[in-house]
Parts: sequence; C-alpha cells; structure tokens
Amino acid sequence: MFYSKTFIPTLKEIPQEVESISQQLMLRAGLIRLLISGVYSYLPLGLRVLQRAENIIRQEMNSAGAQELLLPVLQPEELWLKSGRDKEIGQVMFRFNDRRSRRLCLGPTHEEVITELVKNNLFSYRQLPLILYQIQVKFRDEIRPRFGLVRSCEFIMKDAYSFDYDQAGLNRNYDSMLEAYQRIFKRCGLNCLVVEADPGLMGGNLSHEFMVPARSGEDIVFYCPNCKFTDSQIKESAPCPKCREALKKLNSIEVGHIFQLGTKYSKIFQANFINQQGNQNPVIMGCYGIGVSRLIPAIIEQNHDENGIIWPWGIAPFEICVLPLEVNNKKIYQAALGIYRNLEKAGFSVLFDDRDERAGVKFKDADLTGIPLQIVLGGKFLKQGKLELKIRRTGERIILAKSRLLAEIKKSIKETFDKTLSL
Repeated sequence: MFYSKTFIPTLKEIPQEVESISQQLMLRAGLIRLLISGVYSYLPLGLRVLQRAENIIRQEMNSAGAQELLLPVLQPEELWLKSGRDKEIGQVMFRFNDRRSRRLCLGPTHEEVITELVKNNLFSYRQLPLILYQIQVKFRDEIRPRFGLVRSCEFIMKDAYSFDYDQAGLNRNYDSMLEAYQRIFKRCGLNCLVVEADPGLMGGNLSHEFMVPARSGEDIVFYCPNCKFTDSQIKESAPCPKCREALKKLNSIEVGHIFQLGTKYSKIFQANFINQQGNQNPVIMGCYGIGVSRLIPAIIEQNHDENGIIWPWGIAPFEICVLPLEVNNKKIYQAALGIYRNLEKAGFSVLFDDRDERAGVKFKDADLTGIPLQIVLGGKFLKQGKLELKIRRTGERIILAKSRLLAEIKKSIKETFDKTLSL
C-alpha cells in the first residue's frame, strides 16, 4: 500500500476531551473519528486492525468446532418480553415502531434470537453438540459513553452459543471455549487475567471474565503476584485467601465473558430436543462473548510509549513500513520500491511511505501508527549501500546490506514478536 494513496489523517496535537491514552492514540494515529457521542467511524488503519482481530477470532473459533452465522440486528420486542429481559436491560435498548406499528429494537445481544432459531430448527440429540457464533454490531444506549471504543453505543462483538444434551457436554464446550479465548488474547498481544464472575443478567451457574489490566479500565480486579489468585469480588483490604499475601488492585478492561446458561433460555422459548429415550428435554446452553472493537483500545493500553502505538505483530495494520527519506532521489526511491515489492511477494503486509515529506515527519508518523518494523533508506544507502531496520517495540536499529534484509526480518520476528507465529 502506498502511503500517498492511503487515508491516514494523523494528528500532531492531543484532541480535547480525551479520557484515555488509547482513545488519544486511536484519534492521533488516524484509526477512528468521532461522529456523535459513543459512535465512531473506523478509518482504513483502524479497520485493518479490526479485521486482523476478527481473523484471529475466526481461526480459533473454527478450530474449536464452532460454525459462523449472522443474526439480524433488528429484533422484535416480543422476544424480549417473553424472556423478561426487556425490564432488566430495557434502559439501554434502542426501541421504536416500524411503519406497520411493530415494536422493534436494535439488538444489544442475541440470546433470545439464537434460542428462537434453534427452537425451530433443532429437534434431535443427534444434532448435538452444536456451537454457533457470529461477529456482529450491537447497540446499547449508554448513559455515559467513555474512553472511545471501550464504552460506546455502537460496538462489535463476537458472540457464540453452545447447545448440548447434558451438563457434561456443556462442561466440555465451556472448557474448550475458555482455552480458545486464552489463545485469542495471547495472539492479540494481551496480558489477560481470567476471573470467575457473577453471571448477572445473563443467568446461569458459572461465568468467567477475561480482564486486561489498564489504567483507564472501569472494572476492578484483585490480583496476587505470589500465587496468581485473581478475583473481582474481594474486599480491597483483604489478603489473598490462598497464600495471605497482599493483593494488588488493578483497573481493568473486560474484553471477554463466558457463561454456562444451562436451560434458562431454552425453557422460556421451549427449545427442546428428543433424547435417546424419545422424551423431550430443554437444550443446555452456553454463551461466549468477546468485545471485538474493545480489543483495539485494550491492546493499545498495554502496547504504547511516549511516541505512539506499539502493535503486536499479529494485530498490526501493516507489519512493515518502508521509508525512503529522499523520494526525489531516483536511486533511493527505486531501491525502496523494489524492497516494498519483494516483501509483499514474500507475504508481508507493507506500507510504502512515498510521501515527499521531511524525514522527521515520516519517522514520527511511523512511530505514532505503531508499525512493528521500519526499513529506512537515506544517506547511508547512498554512501555505503546500507539500510536501517528499526524494531518499533525495542527501538533497536540494525544497519545491514540489502541482501541480508529478509533474513534479518525473520530473525527479528522470532526474537521480538509473538512466539505463536510461524514464518
């Protein structure tokens, strides 16, 4: 991708009324722009990060045996009246009448819709177990949208639902999803804590939250550095119940939540199956959510410095940025263009900064947008034929001949970035 043909409106100044470092950097790096309070447009860089997160989620969900579908955003209010949750979360629902005077809402979540779907299409124990998931926009009329994408009125979620004929099957699927979530968050470059939680309005008997320690997080987690015990319900002054060490109080962002729903929804909607004895039983459900758009600010909160974002390799909008410092010098430009094309052929995602800008501007934008590797062609290339490879995460600068570039890139990836990647 050529920088001059890409829409990356970076900002030098910190926008007013910004509440968190992730919100500041997403605006300054040209990832998002505010439309109205709690509603954002994703610009090309932001969309590329979002799509890479979605790809990681899809790979892990598919590997765990889940199947993707897409459920409607528009939902009949009668489903919510039937479940009784219209009263429980009604204050955050966007509700309205259509031209036929039907009462509709924009889906804040999809338990009712998926249960209604399964009720009408699943009949026998032979169809079980089943895991269905979607990546979908949700809508909630937040009283106070905050921290950019962390608490917004329109957001993207991955929600999955498991269906089993007994508790043992639910336990297996629940454990499988828990492990898949840990892989997803690791691949996204997140240091994530798993906390047993209150199921709350979702219902059910067992629930776990996935919490990312972050200064701007609205949730509180208590963590023991000694034995790794984690809880969100303990009193602040209490010692660790396992080893009696002092607990650390951490502000956190919730990026995922899984629930054993049991038969809460299947009983209400009469989503039954015929068992081996020919009897009707309510299907046993689990629910597994990831705040996909929330992942982006959570990643930035844990991966930044004073110069900007530091993307983990697996989530970066581009993996490499090629920086010719004198684009009007034919030797530099043609060499940089050749490197760009060869790296793309080798399977890398590359941004070619072909702008006729000062070196300082290019360096600042490259650091701000957080691209993991920078390849610089300047005076050293003209005099000695040498390139500079900069590793954004460590700040290390490696001077090398062009012939050594690909080998050095692969070495840097292995030594610096996500160990789960294969070259």
